[in-house]
Amino acid sequence: MCMVIFAPLFAIFAFATCGGYSGQLRVSVDCINKSDSNLRIGINFAYPFRLNRVEFDVPMCEGRRQERLYLIGDFSSSAEFFVTIAVFSFLYSLLATVVYIFFQNKYRENNRGPLIDFIVTVVFSFMWLVSSSAWAKGLSDVKAATDPDEVVLLMSACKVQTNKCSSVYGPRWSGLNTSVVFGYLNFVLWAGNIWFVFKETGWHKGGAARYPASSSEKQATAFNQQVYNQGSFDQSGGAFTGTGDFAQSEYSQVGNYGGPISYTNQ
Repeated sequence: MCMVIFAPLFAIFAFATCGGYSGQLRVSVDCINKSDSNLRIGINFAYPFRLNRVEFDVPMCEGRRQERLYLIGDFSSSAEFFVTIAVFSFLYSLLATVVYIFFQNKYRENNRGPLIDFIVTVVFSFMWLVSSSAWAKGLSDVKAATDPDEVVLLMSACKVQTNKCSSVYGPRWSGLNTSVVFGYLNFVLWAGNIWFVFKETGWHKGGAARYPASSSEKQATAFNQQVYNQGSFDQSGGAFTGTGDFAQSEYSQVGNYGGPISYTNQ
C-alpha cells in the first residue's frame, strides 16, 4: 500500500524539481572607462544543462567592443537519465496501482504477474540508485561551472587589473538539491518493496510449502518406527511371560511334592 501511494508522488517530485529547473547568475564588469562598464550581466541556464550552449555577451573595456562567451560543460546525460527513470517509474507505478485494484485475480493468475512485478521492482531499484548517484555528481559539476567567481575568470576584461569584475549573485540550488534527495528516497522505497513483492511470487510460496512436507514426512517416519518398536516389545514381552509361567508351574510342582511323581504319556 505504501508503494502504491508514495511511488508516484516521489517520482513526480523527482522529475519535476529537476526537469523544471531554470537558474540565473549575474556578474558585473567595471571598466576604467565607465561608459564601457556593464554591471548587470545576466546568464540564464536551465534543464538539461547543456552549459556549453549558453552564451552571453560581456564588455572588453576597449571602447564599445564586446565578446561572446559560453559556459563550460555539458551535463545533459546525467540529468536526462535521471528524469527518464523518474518518468518511467511514475508510469509503471500508475499501471501497477490499476492492476492491484482492478485486476487482482489476473495479477495472481499463473504467478506471472508477481514474477514480472518482482523483476521490474529490482530493475527500478537499481536504476534509481545509479541515476541518483550520476545526477548527484552531475549537479556538483553544474554548480562548479556556474559559480560566478569561475565565470568571471572567462572574461578577458577581468584579466586586466585596472578593471574590476565581481559576482552579483549566484543560482539557487534548493530545487536541484531536492531532486537528488527524492532520487535516493525513490531508491529506498523501491528497494524496500522488493521483499513484499517477492512474497507474492511462486519462489517464496514454493519454498514455504516444502518445509511442511518435510516435517510431515519426518512425523510419519517417527510414527512407523514407534509402531515397529511397540510390536517388537510385545513379542519379546510375550515370550518372557510364557517362560515365567513355565518356571512358576515347575516351582509349584516341586513345592507340593508329597511322594513319587509318575509321568504318563498323554
